[in-house]
Amino acid sequence: MSEEEVEYEEEQQEEEEQPEEEVAEEPEPAPEPEEERPKPRPVVPQLAPPKIPEGERVDFDDIHRKRMEKDLLELQTLIDVHFEQRKKEEEELVGLMSRIEHRRAERAEQQRVRTEKERERQAKLAEEKMRKEEEEAKKRAEDDAKKKKVLSNMGAHFGGYLVKAEQKRGKRQTGREMKIRILSERRKPLNIDNMNEQQLRDKAKELHDWIHQLESEKFDLMEKLQGQKYEINVLYNRISHAQKFKKGAGKARLGGRWK
Repeated sequence: MSEEEVEYEEEQQEEEEQPEEEVAEEPEPAPEPEEERPKPRPVVPQLAPPKIPEGERVDFDDIHRKRMEKDLLELQTLIDVHFEQRKKEEEELVGLMSRIEHRRAERAEQQRVRTEKERERQAKLAEEKMRKEEEEAKKRAEDDAKKKKVLSNMGAHFGGYLVKAEQKRGKRQTGREMKIRILSERRKPLNIDNMNEQQLRDKAKELHDWIHQLESEKFDLMEKLQGQKYEINVLYNRISHAQKFKKGAGKARLGGRWK
């Protein structure tokens, strides 16, 4: 016999065994509690292999073909499900990659916009800083020009103003007026309108040296003044001391009488 025939006989035998086993498994009525009797052992019927009826022919090739068709159909179904699931996963992967690329492009665009705005902000700050520096430099230059003009006018007209004031008043000069006159005579006019940077530096050095000389002369005069004040005090004390002795000696005769 072939394998198909053996399998068919086994299937037939299993079908015949099922009702017999079900009958054997039915529970027997419970015995009365009065007497305990030994339980009978279950009887297992002997199974006989199924018999193929005479005159009928079993087509095992057809059975095998149907089974193969069923297996192929199940396999094809599994394959279709697998490819459908794989197609769905690939579509999801493509969508995910598309979203990632879109998000990456958005981030790149945002970064570009931020960089452009930061560059514009830095350029505006630099331009504003340069404009303020130019305004400050222009203002300083204007202030310096005004100061130079004022100093030049003062140097040119201050002496003549004092002379006119003296002629107008025509009176004796006080100590303050003498001081102003002396300062105006000593003060040198500043002609710095057309000087370059090096000439201005030289002029500043000259004025510094001149101020240093004046301070030295002032110090010498102050020392001389202190010495004169000391001599005056000494002389005053001597005179006071001499006058005391003179008053004591004056108690002699005064108008023919002793005082």
